[in-house]
Amino acid sequence: MIRQADFSESSRVVTFFSKEFGKFSALAKGAKRLKGPFDAALDLLSMCRIVFIRKSSGTLSLLTQASLDSRFSPVSGSLNSLYGGYYIADLLCSLTEDEDPDPEVYRLAHAALKELSDPQAEPAASIIQFEIGLLRQAGLFPNLSECGVCGQLMTSGKKYAHWVSQGGLLCSDCRREEYSGKSISAGSVAVLKRMSGEGSQLSERIRLTKDQTMECHRLAVSVITNVLGRKPGTLRYLNF
Repeated sequence: MIRQADFSESSRVVTFFSKEFGKFSALAKGAKRLKGPFDAALDLLSMCRIVFIRKSSGTLSLLTQASLDSRFSPVSGSLNSLYGGYYIADLLCSLTEDEDPDPEVYRLAHAALKELSDPQAEPAASIIQFEIGLLRQAGLFPNLSECGVCGQLMTSGKKYAHWVSQGGLLCSDCRREEYSGKSISAGSVAVLKRMSGEGSQLSERIRLTKDQTMECHRLAVSVITNVLGRKPGTLRYLNF
């Protein structure tokens, strides 16, 4: 479950992201009662099995059953673990379409939440892995192979600018004031390329340097912000 909102004195509207149906909202009657029909299954970021009645387009589905499979358990004392989970839910709400199933996005979210619950995992790497994977699946991941103006192949040992509006990078020769963008090193570009590979689990294999963490996250956030027209609200709670 990725969102919930009050509907009446006893009911809530809950939003799920499922493997089979993608993102959808349903009315959970009686969900606010202490002894409601759904027990404790309807917690934010919980994994649960549900039964619901699908309604026609433009109307809420009706949730009839929900049983808890597992609960998101952030690492004790780690705010990045806790708020990282909320950030993932925020991105699923804002960057996915209703009733558009995407099993790969579901897998990415599940893997990220699992890593954020692991005291041995690095929260920042897990969050960046999810950002990059989600952008790739949505067709929003920038072109990291060549300059967006002259077509020069990107090479090591240089810094580039991220040209957000055109979805690519600029080499130092083509970077102009009118092509505004933040700098990103060739090392971070290489990391992003590996992160964007199919089935990548980079956060389990390497440790990002502080500079790579900042540059990769900044590039992902700039793309997300450009698409949404605003920064995700939960982003301000993360400390990288």
